[in-house]
Amino acid sequence: MKAYLRTFGCRANQYDTEAVRAMLAAAGATVVDSTDDADVAIFNSCTVTAEAEADLRRAVRGAGVPSLVMGCASARAPEAIAALPNVTQVIAGADLDAVALALGLPAAAARASTSVQTGARALLRIQDGCDAHCTFCATTLARGANRSRAVDAIVAEARQLAATHPEIVITGIHIGTYGADIGKSLGALVERLVHDVPDVRFRLTSIEATEVDSRLTALFAADPRRLAPHLHAPLQSGSDAVLRRMGRSWYIAASYARAVERLAARVSPFALSADIITGFPGETDADHAATVALVNDLPFTSLHVFPYSERPGTAAANLDAPVPPAVSKVRAAELRALGAGKAAAHRASRAGGSADVIVIGNGHRRHGLTEDYLEVALADPAMPRRTRFDAALEMRGERLSAVPLGPAAVAYGSPYSGLHVGASAEG
Repeated sequence: MKAYLRTFGCRANQYDTEAVRAMLAAAGATVVDSTDDADVAIFNSCTVTAEAEADLRRAVRGAGVPSLVMGCASARAPEAIAALPNVTQVIAGADLDAVALALGLPAAAARASTSVQTGARALLRIQDGCDAHCTFCATTLARGANRSRAVDAIVAEARQLAATHPEIVITGIHIGTYGADIGKSLGALVERLVHDVPDVRFRLTSIEATEVDSRLTALFAADPRRLAPHLHAPLQSGSDAVLRRMGRSWYIAASYARAVERLAARVSPFALSADIITGFPGETDADHAATVALVNDLPFTSLHVFPYSERPGTAAANLDAPVPPAVSKVRAAELRALGAGKAAAHRASRAGGSADVIVIGNGHRRHGLTEDYLEVALADPAMPRRTRFDAALEMRGERLSAVPLGPAAVAYGSPYSGLHVGASAEG
């Protein structure tokens, strides 16, 4: 069997696709790069925005081969997905046993190891689902309640991934609630990972700012080579009134600010990114101004700003006072410009400093990624992918470049004059 894989959406979806890839390999199937060469196409879907679902539909219609669709959109609207041309199987969520059955693969293949992933950085999912029930979010409807993996299983998988990847990205749907259902905590888990899986750099994906406990704060401050000093903390709005309408009752703008400022005071360099939604129902000019003011005040290094996308079946779809799309887009543009300015300032501030760099990407797209999530050019473009090295950061023209420091080292069997070697989920 020759299979084409395509993923839409978040890193949790990307992890699920890596599991499918491992399953196919265990069964002797071949993964191909184009539907033109495939016997079957497997699409892992996203339901976060209407645009994500539209992208999925376009891809499925153009596949031209029998297609299996899994993921969040399949869980939310299986009948609509099944009605698309070429679709022969619809699997709700990431049920690997069901995927194996649908493809006619041995059941044992569904439990194949994902110890070697396609990305330069590895993905490690620690939990699934979410109990927060934000009024705008369809993911909870698709993924269900929070379900945490066992600590020992996570550590065992991390050890395998660390043999071939220099960075492991800890992911899930709501990782800050890890362990709530099994008497554990995210801070305790990351402590265990750092202790039991040496050398590799860990990075957290999206986590609520107010869920960064004292253990995590101490780990961030202790060694940026072990836990990357990068916090992606969804903000969504700087207006308390809008946050209430969003159902995000566990923080207000002031508590969010206190949480990130406390961490920024202890960690340097420090990267802070956030998701922000503009044009949420009921958002006024004053609400938007509150968001702009908060973003101005906090040490953000990048922003992900999106106009509100109504999702059928969510509570927000029933809210009154819709914001005209044109207004929402103008507000998003203002925040994106503000975020771009902050990103440029952070990048400029790092020139002349040092960094822990991992080589990601392929071919002409190969570049470095620092601990504080800066993409940097490589002074030596021949440096192998998945190399990890200490670098001096120099501004060369308009680009920040990583110049290796230290003696000769070996990058997974390939000689290179760098320093620290490792391997990872992106690029």
